[in-house]
Amino acid sequence: MKLRNWCWCCFAIAAPTAQALKAGDVIVQGGWFYLSPQESSTPLNTKLAPSLLGSVLGIEQEFSSPCTFLSVNDSSTPALTVSYFLTDHFVIKLEGGVPAEFELSGQGLVRPTGVAGELLSVDLAGVQNNPLATVRQWSPAILAQYYFGDVSARLRPYIGVGVTYTWFDNIELNKNFEQSLKQNFGSVLALATGSGSETFIDGEADSDIAPIFNVGLALDLDDRWSLSVSVSYLALETTSNIAITAKDGALLSESRSKLELNPIISSVLISYRWGDG
Repeated sequence: MKLRNWCWCCFAIAAPTAQALKAGDVIVQGGWFYLSPQESSTPLNTKLAPSLLGSVLGIEQEFSSPCTFLSVNDSSTPALTVSYFLTDHFVIKLEGGVPAEFELSGQGLVRPTGVAGELLSVDLAGVQNNPLATVRQWSPAILAQYYFGDVSARLRPYIGVGVTYTWFDNIELNKNFEQSLKQNFGSVLALATGSGSETFIDGEADSDIAPIFNVGLALDLDDRWSLSVSVSYLALETTSNIAITAKDGALLSESRSKLELNPIISSVLISYRWGDG
């Protein structure tokens, strides 16, 4: 009798949680996203406003700056997701959370053509200029996921694919970098085009619709709570643009670079299940 009771207790402890993560369940998850960009960028391409002085000095209206590139640091942010189990295996998931903040750094010299190129150059790698800017990234996503295994299994792997719409805001340029642009480009271009001497610097980044690919594991802790870990790949790119304008609104120059971010996103999420059973 004692042996039978002991075996029964062992079976009860080892038995999987019944009726977890099944059709009709709503799962709310909170936790953390860690974003690690696998970035690459094109050299900066600059377009200048036409001017007689620029023509005399041999400065081309459009030029590329070889060996210049941009990079982005890793970042982490709180996450919030909601999932609905259409069946015991197929899931629709919405991902959001607090927007991640990134620092944009640079390398290389932005230097116009002609004899005045040395005088008008800006060092993107200068310690005083970096990071060049900080930016906030919004990337809400919707995914379709497939959970493997039986609904009674405590550990269920899953895969998913989806799409995200990403945009950037709260772009703040480094004050030293901004001042360097004004002194080396802005004031000269403004005078050359007859637009006065005061200039303004603005930075922006294009939005993008990008695919997202996801794999993970869900572990039931009890009949309501579970733990999920996952890794996602986001095929994300953007074009950064730094514009210099005169006081009268005239566009003096634009410097653009295509930046492929392609972040790998790791997540750890605690889940709560709403549903029967």
